[in-house]
Amino acid sequence: MATPTNSSNLRDDYSGQFDPDLTLADFSRDFLSRLAHEFNLIGHLYDRVGQPLVAIEYGPEGFTRSGIEEWQGASPIYSLRMQKALNFEGDTVETVFKNLQLEVGSPQQFMDFQFRLDEPDYGEFWLAHCGALMDLENNGNDTNLIKLMCHDIEDPTFDATAAATHPRIVMRPLHRPPRIDAEHGNGVGRFPHCRWKVYKGDEDTTFEHIPVMYELQGSLLATVPLVEPGGSREPGGLEDYSGPFDPHLQFEDFSHRALNLIIQENALQAMLLAHSYTRSQTINYGDEVGRRFSERSWVGHARVAVERLQKHLGVAGDDIEAIAKVFQLHPHFYPRSYTDLRIEITGANSLRLSLKDCPALAENVKHNWFSQLTDEPHPALEAIAAHVNPKARCHRVAEAGDARFAWDVVIDENNEPLKEPLEMQIARTSKGVGFEFERRRLPGVIARG
Repeated sequence: MATPTNSSNLRDDYSGQFDPDLTLADFSRDFLSRLAHEFNLIGHLYDRVGQPLVAIEYGPEGFTRSGIEEWQGASPIYSLRMQKALNFEGDTVETVFKNLQLEVGSPQQFMDFQFRLDEPDYGEFWLAHCGALMDLENNGNDTNLIKLMCHDIEDPTFDATAAATHPRIVMRPLHRPPRIDAEHGNGVGRFPHCRWKVYKGDEDTTFEHIPVMYELQGSLLATVPLVEPGGSREPGGLEDYSGPFDPHLQFEDFSHRALNLIIQENALQAMLLAHSYTRSQTINYGDEVGRRFSERSWVGHARVAVERLQKHLGVAGDDIEAIAKVFQLHPHFYPRSYTDLRIEITGANSLRLSLKDCPALAENVKHNWFSQLTDEPHPALEAIAAHVNPKARCHRVAEAGDARFAWDVVIDENNEPLKEPLEMQIARTSKGVGFEFERRRLPGVIARG
């Protein structure tokens, strides 16, 4: 176990002045556990922006293909990364269950997975609350669309995630929505919403990954190291997940150092999903569509993250310091080993964003978010600033100095308030944007010490 360092000056929130040198390691274990929940859910909500864009233009067939290819391309890569980061590499169903507890595909509480591990290679899980299903039931309860999500998309993507751990591990439904009394239904009001068994199958069940997954394995993002926080700066918690499987695990159970790694990995998982999503659209519909959907999904998802950071982590206010804090905590710029973003407040109503040479700017995934950056401000950057203050705008900087790109963010009271983009309005159809986490531990007490 790493030796804790001084914890007396750790922050429990981000009140007070903006600190340009602040890192994740400067926050308390309590704050990091809440930030982990946020990054975990924010990553999941990428689909609430990206997939509706596909459905609007390409209908149910496009929606289904996009959902399958996005998750099949990304989840096998990030599953192995998380296993390595938290030291639970293995080839059993137990390993798969640990993965599910930590990844953006099954955000804790919003997708409330409950587990029963009967033996290392057989177990079951069920969802006490499925936020994805609730979104569809609350928005028309279209049973055909529910079947697309819970059958057509879920089957191959669940198996791709499991196969990352072992090519013969499979997930098979015991029951699942739509919750109707008809063919393909599991009964009106059925609870839990679905139930699955997970086991190691026969030799002939070996899973074949899709080409996009192998392509993304060669990306810089797939192999970038995390920023190592060093020893935990606060005592208590699990330093990794090498011990027994805990069916009731929450992020609060982990140590200060482990939470730092989990947060970075969850940010990276969301970026891998964005890469995979973009590759799917580009391969199926061409460069123009791939580039356009990539930009639009970045704008919408960037706004989702800002709203949750401000509403649920107390990054309050609409002044220039609030904008600086939001950029500093925004998941799209983690891990810093991938995206070297610097923020400097330059005046009462202005700040400068600088992006130094970093792997994100050298990424080989066509039409990825950071490949779109130029000297002119990108709409996603302005979307982040304007969600904090609608009168904030980004401006080009003529001389970027030692940075590759630099932009000034300025709050000008003479500006017309920037309207919320359509992509954010689409995202609001999901209850996930406003979902509130509960603390599933005693108030004021972080689990495991």
